[in-house]
Amino acid sequence: MRIGVAGFLHESNTFLGVGTEYADFEAVTLTRGLALLERWTGTNHELGGFLDVLLSEEVEVVPLFATFAIPSGTITAGAFERIAGELISELRDSLPLDGLLIALHGATVSADVPDADGEILQRVRSVLGRQLPLVTTLDLHANVSPRMIALADATVAYRTNPHLDQRERGREAAVLLLRTVRGEIQPVQALETPPMVIQISKQHTASFPALALYDEVQEVLRWPGILTASVAMGFYYADVAEMGASFFATADGDAELARKAARHLTDRAWALRAELTGNLPSPEVAVRAALAAEHGPVVLMDVGDNVGAGSPADSTILFAEVLRQGGRDTLVILYDPESVAVCLDAGPGARVRLSVGAKTDHLHGAPMGIEGVVRILSDGKFVEREVRHGGWGNFDQGLTAVVETAEGHSIILTSRRMAPMSLQQVLSLGIRPESKKILIVKGVVAPRAAYQPVAAEIVLVDTPGVTTDNPKYFDYRHRRRPLYPLEESA
Repeated sequence: MRIGVAGFLHESNTFLGVGTEYADFEAVTLTRGLALLERWTGTNHELGGFLDVLLSEEVEVVPLFATFAIPSGTITAGAFERIAGELISELRDSLPLDGLLIALHGATVSADVPDADGEILQRVRSVLGRQLPLVTTLDLHANVSPRMIALADATVAYRTNPHLDQRERGREAAVLLLRTVRGEIQPVQALETPPMVIQISKQHTASFPALALYDEVQEVLRWPGILTASVAMGFYYADVAEMGASFFATADGDAELARKAARHLTDRAWALRAELTGNLPSPEVAVRAALAAEHGPVVLMDVGDNVGAGSPADSTILFAEVLRQGGRDTLVILYDPESVAVCLDAGPGARVRLSVGAKTDHLHGAPMGIEGVVRILSDGKFVEREVRHGGWGNFDQGLTAVVETAEGHSIILTSRRMAPMSLQQVLSLGIRPESKKILIVKGVVAPRAAYQPVAAEIVLVDTPGVTTDNPKYFDYRHRRRPLYPLEESA
């Protein structure tokens, strides 16, 4: 039995003005053939989960092509065609296969192909034909199109946010594929896409209301004949026709049972739609409360500059508010290659004057003038050994500088954008986060696994930007209508 393994993952924020290029994938990970096995075996990622199962079975693993990039803007047409072309070329050269596992994101958008995940599956099917078993995994933030479901035999989405179950979901998908190839099951899928958006601030799966949705998934999984079931909370930073929450299930040869399961999950979510909308404090209110808190550090989640959803990682809005209110002992991480270069020229121990942050666009504050001492210079590489959101282990945020001010503020300046999934991003630089009053973290839910152990309190803040919490701030041109809460009549 020959089973192919592939992956193409990108969370595309269509409101970010900078496109994502082929080089952005190369800079993170892009592997073919045996290099895929070397990169992904044993990792806490769905690709690692695929390989866990396949390498323990009497099957021949056929590694094809796998790549992902940090969430960012729409993939350029040229980059998408090059990646898709390489994936399909590896697939053709590896035939014949008995089945295929492919890790997709579900919120991938290219300039010419809005439903990029569906397009990849269409091209894969054009090579494999319709009968060969194909199982895919998706991110919990997928915008799922009917085409994506129609082209796969089974689809498995993550069930945790932060995403700590990716390896487990990969294992689940691999077992489903092998059972299908062996003729033990005949998976059929059903998809429901109710007219609703679930706001990012309500997507923490360990707490209500999101927890209630996943409790229902566990209930559905106990139904006789159900093979798998998923909630995809959607990604409303992508202006595409399929944007919004979706619910899908796979049954063993029973299309009506699959539809019943998907509708059951939909009904539960629709009943909770009011609770699934957010209402966060403003920067002024959040900072004032953090400065007054008896114990620290208080983690202020900069929702509008959520790097894990494609933001630029250089918003100064929260840090500026801390300075305006006279705060001390704050930690903030800013993507700012220009300032890193100045610090490198100055050297460790030098006093520098910098204009930091807000250099990508005009949506995330203004550059801030600071004065301080260059305490640390680093290559920006660090390792996370615990299971964390995204399944990452090895990180590289590029050349990095730490500047400390007289007020006790620590400003980490990076030359590559990095989502704050690992506390090692801070610890590897010799900074003790628990000694700070405020930690400004550019995320929403994903960084919780990393920061919860050191946080006295975590507060989500309603900051502006390309990942702001309220979808009403965005000028959508392609989404379906109506969608609750954008239209109350939905």
